[in-house]
Amino acid sequence: MEISYKDFKVGKCEGQKVVDGETMPLVLQPPEPNKSDTESLISAVKQNKDWFEQMLIKNSAVLLRGFDVKNAEDFNDIIEAFGWDDIRYIGPAPRTNVYKRIWTANEGPLSEFINFHHEMVLIKESPKKVVFFCEIPPLEGGQTPFVPSFRVTERMLEEFPEAVEEVEAKGLKYTLTALSKGDPSSMRGRGWEDAFGTSDKAEAERRAKALGMDMEWLPNGGVKTILGPQSLTKVFDGRKGRRMWFNTVVGMHGKESSSATLADGTEIPENFVKRCGQIIEEESIQFKWEKGDVLFFDNMALLHGRRPCLPPRKVLVAICN
Repeated sequence: MEISYKDFKVGKCEGQKVVDGETMPLVLQPPEPNKSDTESLISAVKQNKDWFEQMLIKNSAVLLRGFDVKNAEDFNDIIEAFGWDDIRYIGPAPRTNVYKRIWTANEGPLSEFINFHHEMVLIKESPKKVVFFCEIPPLEGGQTPFVPSFRVTERMLEEFPEAVEEVEAKGLKYTLTALSKGDPSSMRGRGWEDAFGTSDKAEAERRAKALGMDMEWLPNGGVKTILGPQSLTKVFDGRKGRRMWFNTVVGMHGKESSSATLADGTEIPENFVKRCGQIIEEESIQFKWEKGDVLFFDNMALLHGRRPCLPPRKVLVAICN
C-alpha cells in the first residue's frame, strides 16, 4: 500500500525522538487550516484507517495535534471511526466511565509518579492500542513519557545477559492485593468489586480465572491476585522481530501492595530491578500535552507513565484492539 500523507501534514513536537529510524511520536496535523474541525478529522480517519494503523505499528506512537477536539464526545467519535474493538480496563488504577468508550486516566493523586508500564500487561490478552485525549493540559509537569520497549531489552541484555536469560527461562510471578471497595487516594486503589464488575466472590473468581489469575481471599474482605508464570520479554508480529520488555517488574517489585518474583518464588536481584528502572528512565521520551491532543500508543511496543503535577490536568483514555 502506498504511503501518503495527503490528508495530514507532518509536524514536530517537543521531546520527539528518532529511535532506530522511527519518529516517536509521528505528529499528524490538519493539511490546511480550514480542515482542523472534528468532522474533517473523522473523514480523514475513515479514508485512511489501514494506513494509520500501519503508521502506528511503524512509529509506535502517533499524535493528532491541531484538530478541534473539545471533549469526551468528540474523542469517542474519533475512536469509533476506527472501528477497533473496545476493551474493558482490568487493573488496579481507579478510573471512571465518562462517555461511552471513554474513561478517565488513572485518578490517583497527581502528585505521584506512575511507573512505566504496558497497559494491562498482566492479563492473557493485553490490548493492542491505548489512546489518550488531553482536555485540560497541566500548567507544569504532568507529561505522559513513553519508552520504546525493545530498547530496554537491548540494554538489559548488554548489562545483564545471564540474568535476563535466567529470568526468562524461569518466568515471573506477580501478586497484587486489592481491597473490596476502592481507595481514591491510592494510585492502585481500585477495589476488586469494581475491577471485576461484580460483588459476588464466585463470579469474581470465574472472571479472574478467565484472565489467567488465581485469587486468595483475605480476612479484611480484600483479595490477593496471583499471576504467572509469565515471560519477561515478548516478540509481536509486524514489529521487526524486536524483543519487547513486556513485563511490570520495576512497577511491582517490592511494593506495599504488590510483588514481582521469579515463578518459583525466588527474589529478583535488587540491582537488576534498580538498573532496569534507570535504563527505562534514560530511554524515555518526554511528551508534553497540549489542549486537544489525541495520542495513540502501540501497547505492544511502548511503556508509558505519568509525571507528577499540580491540578488541573484532565486526560481521558480509550483502550482498543
